[in-house]
Amino acid sequence: MSKALAAALQEWKTQEKEFQQLQETHRLYLQKLEEVSKLQKSFAASLARQKKNLKENLKSLIKLNKGLTEEESNAVKEAKDHIRNMPSQIFQMEAFLPKKNGIYLSLVLGSVNVNLPSKDAKAEYKDEYERFKLYVTVTHFLLTFICCFFVNYRFLDALLNFLLVWYYCTLTIRESILISNGSRPDGETYQSFRTQFLAYCLYQSFVQYLQYYYQSGCLYRLKALGERHNLDLTVEGFQSWMWRGLTFLLPFLFLGHFWQFCNGFSLFRLARLPECREWQVSMCGFCFMVLFAGNFFTTLAVVQHKRKTQRTKSL
Repeated sequence: MSKALAAALQEWKTQEKEFQQLQETHRLYLQKLEEVSKLQKSFAASLARQKKNLKENLKSLIKLNKGLTEEESNAVKEAKDHIRNMPSQIFQMEAFLPKKNGIYLSLVLGSVNVNLPSKDAKAEYKDEYERFKLYVTVTHFLLTFICCFFVNYRFLDALLNFLLVWYYCTLTIRESILISNGSRPDGETYQSFRTQFLAYCLYQSFVQYLQYYYQSGCLYRLKALGERHNLDLTVEGFQSWMWRGLTFLLPFLFLGHFWQFCNGFSLFRLARLPECREWQVSMCGFCFMVLFAGNFFTTLAVVQHKRKTQRTKSL
């Protein structure tokens, strides 16, 4: 037997032994996975039972809060404080357990488990999420710069718009996965502004609904008189051709403009709080202020122009 063949056979025997060790390691790995799965189910059931018992204990303490001595009242108060602090700790424990996806992730990914098993994996995914935002932002900036100063192709414009849609869709999926793993992107600052912002969105939708029906009527009348083109569309905001019969709509428009100012003022006030560390709060406040100034002074200028025009015609 040649030396080369003997060396090859010896190498094969060594590799065969290593493969047998791999098989044994794989068997132990599957066994540990099964044990972990059983432990996860048991732990999840214990957490669910603990949450249920906490609610019942809190209700019982609230009912028994009358006619107590000072010592008993202090004991009840201390127990309530502990009970109210425990849900946040339970939430952190649940972040390491498999759980059912929310509606959005269920629609996008199905029933795939997106919970990461360790703190290192969660931190690595969070870092990768931040890098993803940075890379796409730089790409979007470069593509926008090229489209703005060098080329004028509809294909590149469509590609830029597609990039934005894809980016925000992907971002919502990644943020939903982070939330499933215990992240809380909606901080206290957002919660403080949430009700006011949602109320503003509802009011803005109502005003746009009024504008749509008003502008549709104006366009129909002006098209019939031959003063507007047949393909003119309803627009957001206020324009000079909408003057007739607009008295009822102006108060709603001005209220919406001042609400934008209030949103900007509220955001600047929140940005000055010690617990607010996000620079986006001030930037959003600045955007609302610019939005208010543009809408308010544009509407005011159009109203003033139309009033002057009416006075000139009357003279």
